[in-house]
Amino acid sequence: MQKYAVNQYLIENILSWVSSGEIAIPEIQRPFVWDSSKVRDLMDSLYQGFPIGYVIAWKNPNVKLKDGTLSEGKKVLIDGQQRITALTAGILGQYVINKSYQRVKIKIAFNPIEEKFEVQNPAILKDKTWLADIHDAFSGQISLIKLVREYLKLNPDVDEDQIENAFTRLISITKKPIGMIELAPELDIETVTEIFIRINSKGVVLSQADFAMSKIASDTENDGNTLRKAIDYFCHLAISPDFYKHIEDYDPDFAKTDYYQKMVWLQKENEDLYDPSYNDLLRVAFTSQFNRGRLSDLVSLLSGRNFETRTFEADISTESYKKLKVGVQNFINETNFKRFLMIVKSAGFISPKLIRSQNALNFAYILYLKLKDLGVNSVKIESYVKRWLVYSILTGRYSASPESTIDYDIKQISEKSFDVYLNEKEESELSDAFWNSSLPLSLDTSVASSPYFHVFLASQVKENDLGFLSKDITVGHMIEHRGDVHHLFPKEYLKNAGLDRSKYNQIANYVYMQQDINIKVGKQSPKEYFSIIRNQIDTNQVTISGITTENELLNNFEAHCIPKEIENMTVDNYFVFLDHRRKLMAQKIKNYYFSL
Repeated sequence: MQKYAVNQYLIENILSWVSSGEIAIPEIQRPFVWDSSKVRDLMDSLYQGFPIGYVIAWKNPNVKLKDGTLSEGKKVLIDGQQRITALTAGILGQYVINKSYQRVKIKIAFNPIEEKFEVQNPAILKDKTWLADIHDAFSGQISLIKLVREYLKLNPDVDEDQIENAFTRLISITKKPIGMIELAPELDIETVTEIFIRINSKGVVLSQADFAMSKIASDTENDGNTLRKAIDYFCHLAISPDFYKHIEDYDPDFAKTDYYQKMVWLQKENEDLYDPSYNDLLRVAFTSQFNRGRLSDLVSLLSGRNFETRTFEADISTESYKKLKVGVQNFINETNFKRFLMIVKSAGFISPKLIRSQNALNFAYILYLKLKDLGVNSVKIESYVKRWLVYSILTGRYSASPESTIDYDIKQISEKSFDVYLNEKEESELSDAFWNSSLPLSLDTSVASSPYFHVFLASQVKENDLGFLSKDITVGHMIEHRGDVHHLFPKEYLKNAGLDRSKYNQIANYVYMQQDINIKVGKQSPKEYFSIIRNQIDTNQVTISGITTENELLNNFEAHCIPKEIENMTVDNYFVFLDHRRKLMAQKIKNYYFSL
């Protein structure tokens, strides 16, 4: 099967198709990332007759309507959005959405004497030798003859033939060809992705979410463009709450939609625990509603694909959009979103730096929405979501082949009671061998971003444990206020003893410790600085920390899984200490998990 066709079209034809909607530019409502100088350079390249590369379009399949007729599919531009948007901005004078999501015009000026392009600026507006906006030459409101005549009135001393030739070359820009690679509608996303990578010299990889968003934005019949905006705007608001002013000022039509009313609560939200990208939002909305994990299936369903007959039907497309809209509305719902974050925080994950797996967080939200939709008791939902989140982090469940795993999990959850499925996973993957052997071995690492260490910290947060040798300040306080991780066996002490980075930076040597306490500990061995702490307990004279009783010290040891023997340890005991502490940390994580 021929996978694609390569054709040459005149720029004026391309622009005409964009204006009529025959070509959909899905990125048109998202930020235009080119700066104005790149638009200027593109115009200059066309003027000079230089090639500007190919654009890639993927034709939507023809869809069967209720009356049996076929609706012709549009071409969706999947590569070349910035170039085509630049052409519509410079030549057609259309607005673009800039990086600040403001609706602006990019005006390119042309000097026919020097045959030079420049971004319009105040100096150019005062200089009669410049045509301030090339759009005026393409608008059709003024003829070439009149354009030349008016320019000569302002610049009587210039060569008339030179000016006429320059303006003729300018206007003929739209007669220049541009290559279009048109991909067949029958291709699946995987094949399209492979073709894209092979053709694209930059080796950029489009995600399946990119294809899905392109599909959504191009479907005007199902109000896909508004849905696309809702997804984009929510993700932007989650990061920049002040952005709501831009929506109300520059997109008042969207501000009137139900989507906007459901997300406006974000303007007062500064929580950054879960700042979803459009990939995250799409995946959660899709999986929770369709019980599928592969976003390629979403593109097919939105196109109206009947997986049994392998045809495309309008009813399937319409129904798929309805379900996706419900999924998006459930995701952005204030009650759902805040309730989910409360559950995550109640498990001890109070900071985004404690959750390195976005897919684990995504599936936890999928699980929350799915169980809520199934009518599961809210108390059970809280426990199930917390346990699954921790289980998936500890096992790295979504680190490899996440889509396949998500697809498998959501199908299992849809077919059987969740407590049954969870019990199956715990019995097979969280056995005694995991807690007693595998997990302690996993804690044998110098990588501070280890998910196992993060789960350990979450367990400390949940237990409201005090920082190492702290009297009042908790581990949670230090994590929230950017406190520091320090070494139980001081780094400089171990370095001076000849140990390298991989040895002294073991996570079993890490604790959250106040900076002032760490400074007082200095380069001393545990035996040395604990003798001082012992003395302050005996004399009630505070020296290193606020701990002044035996119980306070022992409770602090227990909270941090530190063997009491550390009080008499030197570098000679360091590796024995690490082994002992890893086992204690694993036991604390186990107790924490089964308490959720």
